[in-house]
Amino acid sequence: MGCQDEAYDPQRPGGSPFEDGQERIRTGRRTLITAGAGLAFSAAAGSAAAAPTKKKPARTLHEGATVQRRRGRRAYVLVIDGCRPDELDQGLTPNLKALRDGGLAYPRAVSMPVMETIPNHVMMMTGMRPDRTGVPANSVLDLTEGTIRDMDRPSDIKVATIIDRMNVRGLRTATVLSKDYLYGIFGERAGRRWEPFPLLPLTNHAPDQATMRAVDAMLDDYDPHLMFVNLGDIDRFGHSDVTGPAGVKALRRSALIDTDRLVGTFIDTLKSTGRWEKSMVVVLADHSMDWSIPTNTITMTPRLAADPFLAGQVVIAQNGGAELVYWRGAEDQRAQAVQRIQTIATATPGVLEAPARTDPRLRLGPEAGDVVLYCQAGWRFSDPQPLLSNPIPGNHGHPATEPIPFFIGGGHRDVPRGRSSSHAASTVDVAPTVADFFGIRAGRSDYDGSTRLTTTKRASAGIRKGRR
Repeated sequence: MGCQDEAYDPQRPGGSPFEDGQERIRTGRRTLITAGAGLAFSAAAGSAAAAPTKKKPARTLHEGATVQRRRGRRAYVLVIDGCRPDELDQGLTPNLKALRDGGLAYPRAVSMPVMETIPNHVMMMTGMRPDRTGVPANSVLDLTEGTIRDMDRPSDIKVATIIDRMNVRGLRTATVLSKDYLYGIFGERAGRRWEPFPLLPLTNHAPDQATMRAVDAMLDDYDPHLMFVNLGDIDRFGHSDVTGPAGVKALRRSALIDTDRLVGTFIDTLKSTGRWEKSMVVVLADHSMDWSIPTNTITMTPRLAADPFLAGQVVIAQNGGAELVYWRGAEDQRAQAVQRIQTIATATPGVLEAPARTDPRLRLGPEAGDVVLYCQAGWRFSDPQPLLSNPIPGNHGHPATEPIPFFIGGGHRDVPRGRSSSHAASTVDVAPTVADFFGIRAGRSDYDGSTRLTTTKRASAGIRKGRR
């Protein structure tokens, strides 16, 4: 299929991200590239990638020489979606455990607020917190449209990603993302993208087996310098696992075993093709998982509506273990509304805390509303209807789902061997780590995170000072 001259419009309305992508292929506004194993990747028509950023990331001649010397390197970011760090020590994941123990591990790693899939994937690729990226949660109240929606549009990300920074330096980038909305929000930023297929009913994600087939084909056909991969089975099976609260987690265990096997095969491929010695493999989760029983649900809608001051003036965006509460009344009454919401919420059984969105710990922008509600471990939110609005037992978004696995493996000489760090790494550290690996210089304000290629405090701060 040839390239057409119609420009990419990230604001173009359409159906789901997957349906929109398919329509763009049919109408010639995206180049379809046939790959191995009968798979297809897409590229932005007429350009290596298109990104809705206001300006191109800066680069210097001195940095250009460093990046050029490092063009032989490869970085692979594997997100084992929803995985808990303790699950890697249960005998179910020998390949992931070996990769962790043989490289550089961060046992104190955490997901960042709100502990959901979309915002933490965006933090991985931007190195910035939601008050800068514009992406605070999976589901938000769109203040312009006046509707609650998933953050699944390319224009939702307000800043440059590491993908953009690598593109302008002539490095090849690729995304292989199993979830419909992740494919949507990263849009056409990467030079090559796999459009997830087949999408399973209800979950709207491609199984890990299909995802890893696409990864293998991407290696063979494009050999990207950076490949960003989301493996969604552990998360999706965990959401629906009714045995989770009882501690059995039968479906979850099955997904862990299968995903681990696929990751092991991928590592074997890197080694057999000679890529291992020049590779860095970053493995982490976007959040972990917590389970509740049907009686442990929290429905805030009727409680807030029962307050005469708040009635009809409050909107809730549900995010499983967290909720974003928006005041829609008079601006001069906002402070009073926040206080009343907090008072009602903290008196509700199952609610852990109700910080104001402006709490500096959260670093959430106006897209996140006015109050953030967190549930206690073993509970979940279900709004506006009890149980029916959120029937799944496995949820995340609240502090119980903050701990994540985070480790760096690979055969490149810059990857530490058999080490563990006490630093509290997080999802926001991925982009600066990749930048450090490729010698992409950074200014003081480019990232909120730090490179995690080293365990020393001095070197961890180096990426912020522009170290090569």
